[in-house]
Amino acid sequence: MADMNQIKTVCVYCGSGPGTNPRFVEAAQALGKIFAENNIRLVYGGGSVGLMGAIAKSVLDHGGAVTGIIPDFLRARENALTRVQEMVVTPDMHERKRLMFERSDAFVALPGGVGTLEELVEMMTWQQLGRHSKPILVANIDGFWEPLMALIAHMRSAQFIRANLEVDLLKAERVEDILPRLKAYAARTSEGAKEMAADVARRM
Repeated sequence: MADMNQIKTVCVYCGSGPGTNPRFVEAAQALGKIFAENNIRLVYGGGSVGLMGAIAKSVLDHGGAVTGIIPDFLRARENALTRVQEMVVTPDMHERKRLMFERSDAFVALPGGVGTLEELVEMMTWQQLGRHSKPILVANIDGFWEPLMALIAHMRSAQFIRANLEVDLLKAERVEDILPRLKAYAARTSEGAKEMAADVARRM
């Protein structure tokens, strides 16, 4: 059996535009370099523009591996990046998101718009419903995700996020903290799963 707590592929959700803050592109490029140097395959939306293009090109420029997953109708609009080692073209957005989920050990949200938010929130929803225990992290570059963190805190205080429906969202202000946090979470989850399995075995 594969070692559960090993992170080999990370899905990154991010904008198909560069955003107004130059630190967003810098963060995407820095994260791409870190992935390549640590032998982490990037799974992403397949585009060649904006933050999407910045992270994918950075992974490739530093000798890393990239899987792009893009729906057919977006191939032209988001300029599918032809340099990637693997490009999967899906019939629709649902299939794209399902494959991005299945092929990834962890999820990171860089700054982006409603598409990025939607993908991030879907992973949080699936986690909350017990469909997966893969780490989910927001890269809070220059406080970009603070309004979302405030909204989640607000949902908690209004008891829409209850103790038994906890959302486990990791956060990193600095790019270099992202991978260590994902790995630490995965190792913790793996230990928890082992303990759970042992407990079940004891009761049999």
